[in-house]
Amino acid sequence: MSEWIAAGFILSGTSLTLLSAIGLIRLPDVYTRSHAASKSTTLGVLFILLGAFLFFWINEGYVSIRLLLGIFFVFLTAPVAGHIICRAAYRSNVKLADRTVHDDLKKYMKAD
Repeated sequence: MSEWIAAGFILSGTSLTLLSAIGLIRLPDVYTRSHAASKSTTLGVLFILLGAFLFFWINEGYVSIRLLLGIFFVFLTAPVAGHIICRAAYRSNVKLADRTVHDDLKKYMKAD
């Protein structure tokens, strides 16, 4: 039964990562692509690593600190990297998508 639970987590993570890859291809600008790359990929990697962790912990009694550290560092670095990429793109005047209705940062960035 534990193998099925681990396989479910790994399959869910793979599906989320696939959706993220599709989002990277289909979304119109760097800001929405960064959102797809950081949010859903982070959750997908979490599910994959959690599935591997549960498999080894339940079936073999092996607690992998490396998997736990992998989960921790992915959650620490991926959202920060996505934010920094969007910030650098905005400060470099990368154009928003044509479908963008309102730019909330415009009035705050004029002060710089």
